[in-house]
Amino acid sequence: MRVLLQRVIQASVTIDGHTIARIESGLVLLVGIASDDTYEDVRYLLEKVVNLRIFPDDHGRFDVSVLESKAALLLVSQFTLYADTRKGRRPGFTSAAPPEQAEPMFERFVRMAQETGLQVETGRFQEHMLVEIHNDGPVAIMLDSADRHRSRSGGAKGPLG
Repeated sequence: MRVLLQRVIQASVTIDGHTIARIESGLVLLVGIASDDTYEDVRYLLEKVVNLRIFPDDHGRFDVSVLESKAALLLVSQFTLYADTRKGRRPGFTSAAPPEQAEPMFERFVRMAQETGLQVETGRFQEHMLVEIHNDGPVAIMLDSADRHRSRSGGAKGPLG
């Protein structure tokens, strides 16, 4: 599961000329679900998102989480986060979960986000949406649930061997 997180001063989702979701200060989460993702991936990434310290403290340092700041979340399903562009000129999406698998996972992510007590808004699954984002900073961070299985050092040895 992948989340492209963007800190915003405001954001909205419009479908067919109607604004269906809007937040002020908070995070926009573009959420991609892979075919091999589980509900553990959902839990892991939501926990990471709400506790990640990316809002400024009184000194301007990243030291405040979305939970601590009581900011809002705007969640948008985004299968294109699993685009494979290694071959040819057209991206492939075979790693992305099919809609019948991705939708319940996305809905679980939404429900768990709502359980945090934060304001949570969403786009609509499988709809063509216009997403307006006023990125704050700009701050944009990619999170991948597969990272929890990788070592932080990447397996490289230090300078002493």
